[in-house]
Amino acid sequence: MYWFFVILAFLLAGIKTQKPKKYQKVSVIIPAYNEEETVAKVVEVIKKVSFVDEIIVVNDGSSDNTAEEAMNAGARVITHEVNKGKGEALNTGYREAECDIIAFIDADIYNLTSAKVEAMIRPILEGKTDITKTKFSRASGRVTELTAKPLLNFFFPEISFEQPLSGQFAARKEVLKKINFESDYGVDVGIVIDADVLGISIMEVDIGAIEHDMSPLSDLNLMANEVVRTIIGRANKYGRVVMIDDIGYDIRMAIVGLSLTILGLFTIFFVKFVSLSIGVIISIIGIILALYYIIKVIVKSIDMFRKTPRGNLVRSFIKIHFPMIISIFVLLLMISTFIGAAHFDHGVLSIEPNSRNLIIYADDSLRDNAISVRGPYTVDTAIENETNEIRMPSEAMMTLGVKANDTIQLDANNVYLINNTREGEPDTLRLPIEVKKLLDVEDGDVIQNSRLKDVFEGALMTHSHEVNNTTVVEKFMITSRDKHSSNFELILDNESLINSSGIFKNNETYEISVNGVVVDSFNFKTNLTETFKYGNHKFKVIFTDTNSTSIKLFTRQNQDTFLDFDF
Repeated sequence: MYWFFVILAFLLAGIKTQKPKKYQKVSVIIPAYNEEETVAKVVEVIKKVSFVDEIIVVNDGSSDNTAEEAMNAGARVITHEVNKGKGEALNTGYREAECDIIAFIDADIYNLTSAKVEAMIRPILEGKTDITKTKFSRASGRVTELTAKPLLNFFFPEISFEQPLSGQFAARKEVLKKINFESDYGVDVGIVIDADVLGISIMEVDIGAIEHDMSPLSDLNLMANEVVRTIIGRANKYGRVVMIDDIGYDIRMAIVGLSLTILGLFTIFFVKFVSLSIGVIISIIGIILALYYIIKVIVKSIDMFRKTPRGNLVRSFIKIHFPMIISIFVLLLMISTFIGAAHFDHGVLSIEPNSRNLIIYADDSLRDNAISVRGPYTVDTAIENETNEIRMPSEAMMTLGVKANDTIQLDANNVYLINNTREGEPDTLRLPIEVKKLLDVEDGDVIQNSRLKDVFEGALMTHSHEVNNTTVVEKFMITSRDKHSSNFELILDNESLINSSGIFKNNETYEISVNGVVVDSFNFKTNLTETFKYGNHKFKVIFTDTNSTSIKLFTRQNQDTFLDFDF
């Protein structure tokens, strides 16, 4: 049986030390300056990580027993005779390392664990990123909050790490060859900036809580100076100072020009009390300013792109240029609207922009849409073989109080079926030739939503409600003036069928029919309740006053029935 346990032990050992296939070696670099109390413990923790092949401690001119402690713990030690700074220590270790992946870990961490080290290195082993930087479960330091983050947000707005100065990094060695190592505390932020600008993939990894000695104020002052110097230096190197300062001024002036152009066009078409000449002058000044500064922005941007690495520069470029891009987009939309509203007839160019109507219902009446944007609608000829059919946009139907398969009567002889518009023609109002004559409109005419009631004034509409195998048809005429309306609820056999609203005239007689036969007539009064019977059915119509208006004038006696039931 002993042989069985021996084989099992070897298998378990093989599983524990198995390395990811993509990389064969991992080096850990530990920069240390007078860290004799903690360096050995850090080395011992890292040795427990199965896929770490090499541990290098760079003794950066320590005056204590840092080198001896690290060597006794099993690390390879490289010593600087004098203190050269953290960046130089990292650079020395990186150049001496022979592995594919290199991790940089501080020597003064009290609570380092193998799990924290693995969390930092494993994303690179798994091919998820080229560089990892760590963040800790604590508030960012004073240098980070007061210097690094404000400057990064200004010059490199696409960089948004929680802790850009974390100090613990891991990277593939081949990408580190592209990065310039600072010799001091600026090394951390320098790596982050270089990776971002060069387009190298970098991931922030949370490794939990970290405990180490707090730096005295004098060290923080030195650190802040070195971080500021590094960020400003990188901003100059990668053209961000030019982008923010020089190009930024041109962008602001271009926006002024674009805004003046938009203002001038708006006054020409929509502001009556401003003379045409003033609107034209404003537009011309705006166009000149906009073109001049946009050309300057383009020329300087092209020059900047040629001089700096591409990488993630595009993201910052778009973010900084975004206000100008939006202004250009608004101007182009406005110009395209005017071009679309241009008509050339008999040597005359006419531009008549038509706007959509924003409809907001503030009353409590029941409607499918409390808010909608409608129109304008363009008149066109009916499709062949549809001489008795009107194709109408759904927004126009809502305005007129009808739906598909309802009918419209414009004269004593012809009734037209209302149908939906064809696919791809959301705002086209297709009318038969006779209908266009009756409505006095022509192909190409543009009708604003608010003008529909004027165009269709006097038309008799039949609007159907299909409820529980019962068809209820309400009949009304379109009026061009919005008038005070009343709501009515129709109840059949104690069950509510429909709620609707429209214009009723006091003391006028209205009729209700069932299957085409008039079964009830009544004089309308405010808040009236009308009841009647037909066969075994009991009807009730409850009228209530509303605070809204309508263009639906319900038909009275001698015009047509108000409601018609079809069982």
